[in-house]
Amino acid sequence: MDGDLPRNEPFPAPSKRTVGTVNGVPTEIESLSFSDKIMITVSQGGRLAQWIQVPLSAPSSATVDMALPGAGLSALPSTHLTPKTLVGVGSEERETLGHLYASQIASHLTMRDPDEKRTLLLGLGLEKVEGGREAFFDLLDLVVQVL
Repeated sequence: MDGDLPRNEPFPAPSKRTVGTVNGVPTEIESLSFSDKIMITVSQGGRLAQWIQVPLSAPSSATVDMALPGAGLSALPSTHLTPKTLVGVGSEERETLGHLYASQIASHLTMRDPDEKRTLLLGLGLEKVEGGREAFFDLLDLVVQVL
């Protein structure tokens, strides 16, 4: 009957939050770290319209690729990171941008800690899909602050 006893687990989950401007829109970014997932929300105007997951655990062949010399020099996401939309999407353009953000964030997490095996769960609520390079890097800079 030990399963019926309360377990002493760390709660609430560790979290970080920051606010900034992306593409001229106030943006709130928050991260929550669970034992099996890293949840990051990117919200503009208080909304979350798209949820994407990216497993960070790599198959053994991808692990070999990451260990090769020069593999960490690329700004491209690791090839083993495969984003999957769980809920929401408005258009193909919005889904593509969401997958790009999810892949970049997941790649950053695996480069920071190659032993990271949790799943990234990314919630996006972007008002505008367009914005170009500057908006892309502004958002990623804010996300890095909460990791």
